[in-house]
Amino acid sequence: MSIESSPLRGATLLADEPSRFGRESSGAVYEMDPLQDPRWAALVERHPRSSAFHTVPWLEALRRTYGYSPVVYTTSPPGTILRNGVVFCRVRSWITGRRLVSLPFSDHCEPLIDSARDMEAILNALRASRESGKWSYVELRPVTPDLFSSEATDLWLSNRYYLHTIDMGPSEGELFRRFHKGSIQRRIQRAERAGVTYECGRSDALLKKFYQMQMLTRRRHGMPPQPAKWFTNLRDCMGEALEIHVASYQGRSVAAVITLRHKNVAMYKYGGSDQAFHSLGSMPFVLWKAIQNAQATGARSFDLGRSDFRNHGGMVFKDHWASRQSRLTYWRFSSASQAAAFGERPAFRLAQNFFGLLPNSMLRLTGELMYRHIG
Repeated sequence: MSIESSPLRGATLLADEPSRFGRESSGAVYEMDPLQDPRWAALVERHPRSSAFHTVPWLEALRRTYGYSPVVYTTSPPGTILRNGVVFCRVRSWITGRRLVSLPFSDHCEPLIDSARDMEAILNALRASRESGKWSYVELRPVTPDLFSSEATDLWLSNRYYLHTIDMGPSEGELFRRFHKGSIQRRIQRAERAGVTYECGRSDALLKKFYQMQMLTRRRHGMPPQPAKWFTNLRDCMGEALEIHVASYQGRSVAAVITLRHKNVAMYKYGGSDQAFHSLGSMPFVLWKAIQNAQATGARSFDLGRSDFRNHGGMVFKDHWASRQSRLTYWRFSSASQAAAFGERPAFRLAQNFFGLLPNSMLRLTGELMYRHIG
């Protein structure tokens, strides 16, 4: 689906404010609407560090589902070529407060900035916006390790993850041989021998099968699923950049994943499975099919997504795909008390126990009510 946009004049946020690092900033900082100003899509298309999360379709799906309004901070004046930008969503919640997040429900979102001076100017603007009381916090999720330093920029560490990526350069056969023999190779072969079948597409039927698997998995993890309309909106907005992959056994769906594509990078974003059929190797099977599809269509890298540093099992599973592991750190302009809460999750564990007891209808309703407040 194409999303029409038209030029929108930027608004100056900060003009030539002295830097906290002892130098003058590179100039004014502006905000722009990436859904209306076509310069943003053009920057995303040409910038080497952009991802599916930067794209207009992803931002539009967030807006349609959760009502978040996206905004880009840039040092490029209105009416000029957009040289840089950091994209956020404005999240306003009567439960969790007003926040500026780059970006909600996105594993990472690299600032598309190549100049240290431009980065500094934008960080100063973000700091000023937070200190004015407009936002309870401002969060950034860069891919580049140590892009920010808490000592240098007054940013607090918000959360830590690991990002896993597969190099798609080797041949399909060589790629398969690099996978862990017991955990990946043999389970894929077991699924093939058992007659597990595979479908790929974007149809309503496949989306329904995926959501059934998502429901089972989220219940197993003690969490409600994201609203069904999120996945429908994401499918409709992303168009051919999104694919649904489903594995079935004897006519019954047993595992499913959703992948996204941006230029030559494919991304595993969502997955789910029926635990009753895990012995068949259905999840490694369907993920391998998605990887094969991505490689056949020219992907040079496969992003397996993030894993929480506390989740040893998740890290090991992704490591078994011969993936490269890198640090993924989230940063915030926030109060010290908010930063101190990092890593403390007793309330989350209690919530997991509660959610696991809800019937499916209540679990879905909880997800519909909850997620817009936690983006």
